[in-house]
Amino acid sequence: MRILLSLLFFITLSFGADATIEVVKKVDTLPTIGVEDSSISYDDVFKKRFFKALVSDLNVLSLFNVDRHNYITHYNDTDVVVENKDKDYVLRYRLHEDDNQALNVDMKILKNSTELMSKSYRIKNKKLYVFVSHAMAYDVNKFMGAEPVEWMKKKILLARLISPAQSEILICDYTLAFSQRIVSGGLNVFPKWANKEQTSFYYTSLSGKKPTLKRVDIKTAKVTNILSSDGMIVCSDVSMDSKRLLVTMAPSGQPDIYMYNVDSKKTTRLTTYSGIDVNGQFMKDNKIAFVSNRLGYPNVFSKVIGEKGVEQLVYYGKSNSSCSAHNEYVVYKSRESSDNFSDNTFNLHLISTETDFIRRLTATGMNEFPRFSQDGDAILFIKNYMEQSSLGIIRLKYNKNYLFPLSYGKIQSIDW
Repeated sequence: MRILLSLLFFITLSFGADATIEVVKKVDTLPTIGVEDSSISYDDVFKKRFFKALVSDLNVLSLFNVDRHNYITHYNDTDVVVENKDKDYVLRYRLHEDDNQALNVDMKILKNSTELMSKSYRIKNKKLYVFVSHAMAYDVNKFMGAEPVEWMKKKILLARLISPAQSEILICDYTLAFSQRIVSGGLNVFPKWANKEQTSFYYTSLSGKKPTLKRVDIKTAKVTNILSSDGMIVCSDVSMDSKRLLVTMAPSGQPDIYMYNVDSKKTTRLTTYSGIDVNGQFMKDNKIAFVSNRLGYPNVFSKVIGEKGVEQLVYYGKSNSSCSAHNEYVVYKSRESSDNFSDNTFNLHLISTETDFIRRLTATGMNEFPRFSQDGDAILFIKNYMEQSSLGIIRLKYNKNYLFPLSYGKIQSIDW
């Protein structure tokens, strides 16, 4: 196992940065926006790459009908280009390199050729350009008064299977345009951020005598063994204060859910069912959601921490698993077909624990491993369809799904 932390190592060619709309369940009349490039530094390849990332980000905001044409103009021109005359908004930006070879970006928003806002950005390493694009889209979203999209600036943890018994853990942006390999060598799976600051993470190593939960400090590259267990061990969730972990372990053969206290290093068993209890997720009111086969098939349940009672949460579907929780909402994976001779369809569904509300979020292929953003605005998930593994983003409020394909390997698990 090797820890690789240099920000100079990227696998930018491994991913596609285009977002493709998979499902649009409702069509609204959205304001139009054009993008004008006034860059004075860098070659055409880099300028086109940045333009492509920015247009993709604006598209994912789901606030505009985005014109994908690349219009060139001078930054201080009074008028927008002719093609943008009838647009509701125009975003004009300028890339330029300073004496320290840092990437600088100036941005302004225009309406009827009148400047409404402007902002400048600077980053030392131009290879991190996609995070500047995300920050620009975040600020446009804020200017428009839309719900916050903090998740857009977050880093993604992704475990990628590359060959039998071999995987690697990457830190990526949500579009997969940027990636940095952080763990390699052996079978390393189920990465989970250890805190909101994203300075460390947990993962399961399956390369030793026992499955072991490890913690990596990104700044120091220090690796700490947290827990080991026969059978399996997976950290499925971390509390908001980073002090408690929900861990699935099977020391006696059957998996149960345990809570690990980071400060005391003590482990408390939360479920005692003789079958399978896995994938614990923190909810509000001192509750957890989890997946169990108590009904003879996988389904989603909840319980109050410290109490014996268990409540069934999902009544739709006969094979429900891979859940994620945010306050009173739970998103889960459900098998929609049963065919012994072809691939089955697994879709994601959203429920509320306070009403009978249920909503299907995907339509085709195998959709799994959903993860709520911290603010509940979006859901990250894995989609496998037609031999292609992709990272998906669901904008819940806007009823839109976006896919970002992986060029090689298969995504095993994700977190943000």
